[in-house]
Amino acid sequence: VQLQASGGGLVQAGGSLRLSCAASGRPFSSYGVGWFRQGPGKEREFVAAISWGGVRPSYADSVKGRFTISRDNAKNTVYLQMNSLKPDDTAVYYCAAGLETTPWNHEYDYWGQGTLVTVSS
Repeated sequence: VQLQASGGGLVQAGGSLRLSCAASGRPFSSYGVGWFRQGPGKEREFVAAISWGGVRPSYADSVKGRFTISRDNAKNTVYLQMNSLKPDDTAVYYCAAGLETTPWNHEYDYWGQGTLVTVSS
């Protein structure tokens, strides 16, 4: 599976962005997908994940109520809608696919290249 993340950019605090993770290769619908991020000088951290069927989405506490993960298997795409963005959300965001849907990055087998989100105060 090849993953391509897009949709990052510069936004003011309080604004919104929608990230996309487009997949090609093996049937995407068989995989759970997670979003992770890595801010400046920080370790990569879990953001959100969604199972292959689109049920049981999970979120990091820091983004609950602001971010929404969804998927369209017909389009081989997973989305991350990010609202009420804060400067602390500034990071490179990565999507990843794996057979399990977990918050642990080592459980994912395939990774996209990342898209930069910058939130200005």
